[in-house]
Amino acid sequence: MKHITVLGCGLVGSAIVHDLSCNAEIRVTAVDARHDAIGRIRQKENVEFIQAQLGEEQNLAEVVKDADLVVNALPGYMGYSTLKSLIQLRKNVVDISFMPENFLELDEFAREQEVSVVADMGVAPGMSHMLAARGVSMLDKATEVLIYVGGLPRKREWPFEYKAVFSPADVLEEYTRPARLKRNGKIMEMKALSERELLHFEPLGTLEAFNSDGLRSLLQTLDVPNMAEKTLRYKGHAELMEIFRESGFFSQQPLLINGQTIKPLELTSQLLFERWKLQPGESDYTLMRILVKGLKDNLPTLVSYDLFDEYDAKDGIHSMARTTGFAATAVADLMLKGSLSHRGVLPPEWLGQKKEYVDQILKYLSNRNVNYHLSIQTLQ
Repeated sequence: MKHITVLGCGLVGSAIVHDLSCNAEIRVTAVDARHDAIGRIRQKENVEFIQAQLGEEQNLAEVVKDADLVVNALPGYMGYSTLKSLIQLRKNVVDISFMPENFLELDEFAREQEVSVVADMGVAPGMSHMLAARGVSMLDKATEVLIYVGGLPRKREWPFEYKAVFSPADVLEEYTRPARLKRNGKIMEMKALSERELLHFEPLGTLEAFNSDGLRSLLQTLDVPNMAEKTLRYKGHAELMEIFRESGFFSQQPLLINGQTIKPLELTSQLLFERWKLQPGESDYTLMRILVKGLKDNLPTLVSYDLFDEYDAKDGIHSMARTTGFAATAVADLMLKGSLSHRGVLPPEWLGQKKEYVDQILKYLSNRNVNYHLSIQTLQ
């Protein structure tokens, strides 16, 4: 029996534990600092829950000591240091912490320790990167990659018309961090929320898209002159967030108010947490469209992948948790079976260059009713 340890049991981490525990040949250890996280984990014979503070290296070493593979689903601020420690402990890892640091800097260290790591392996980044690379490999010459992605509540509630699987602080970074993109072969920065456009997505209708900083490793790994990622929201949300940002509500500059020092971002996050929190049983959607343009047999060609996913009422798992978590477990499945044994730290787009990996991952997801639809068109 294989043993997988999952670090972090939030909405996504608990979906990962659920999926892994459905395989009777896998023993799962779920680790979280919060005791209430155990409530998200269904009690099964092959699942053990451990409450531990994972910022302490001794605790980390103890909870992963017997693991054949570790899934790191901790918050981004803990991601890099935890991944570095796991590599030091010579553990193979699937990482969805979405750390702000450049995880590729740990590649040489992972090779030295003879371990395999696939990082950023969620829905976006993750499937977005893998399928973008797959699209590029299907063309003779790629000229443009566009990624549109978003998670939305089924019920639109004024004023935000938005709910989050992740913490508001992480979501708010999409509205504050400059968006890196590539134009005419040069990496450049644009303001978050910039270059808004309206697009039609069935079955929801018109949504708005705006620049966000989601390309990450693609800026280094894909030789495509024009690339951008845009976040999808219901129409009007971006303008509201821009008003918040320009009014200083997202600032990390401390303010002194009645003798108390406070960062506006911390207050805003606290106020938004309950308003944006997806409640148990509350339906949500995940949408993604990946467009890769270029030449095939000297003809202008468009390769596209589309995803529309909904809340799973049967198992009570939110769509964003399913699409993110099951992408990670699909790669964990590859690694446990020995299909993926390359040493070092791999970005998802590395997988996308190999058709057999893409086919296996898409089949794994399809078996869980997460379906990506491929289209190839010759453009006029």
